[in-house]
Amino acid sequence: MKVYALCVLVLFIKMLAISCYQGYFRLRHLAFTNSEDAGFFKRAASVQELPQVSRGARAWANDLENIPLFFVLGGLCVALGVTGAATTWLFCTFTVARVMHTLMYLSGRQPWRTVAYGAGVACLCGLAGVVGFSVML
Repeated sequence: MKVYALCVLVLFIKMLAISCYQGYFRLRHLAFTNSEDAGFFKRAASVQELPQVSRGARAWANDLENIPLFFVLGGLCVALGVTGAATTWLFCTFTVARVMHTLMYLSGRQPWRTVAYGAGVACLCGLAGVVGFSVML
């Protein structure tokens, strides 16, 4: 349970960091697409997001496709009492893979972004297998 909780915390911090990354670039360049935000800084609203903000939004969207699945599958492992070296390894590897995916996404590095994504998906499949096997016993 502690390893799972630590991984959830790391993923939370990582997602918060993406939001801060986007906010940093908006504030640094005083470029806002929402008129109320731009108006607060006495600027005209931008027609487009900054490239860094758009990239951060895509990384965030990718997280929303993967991290909730980890929360559910990891939570099921904990609830079912399926703990041990395999689940600990899958929890930690998934977390590292998602952090690496974000770093590679924000810096535009291929094929490493895809490698990190694939490692994360493999961990989700492994967790699904662990849960399925546990339920079948």
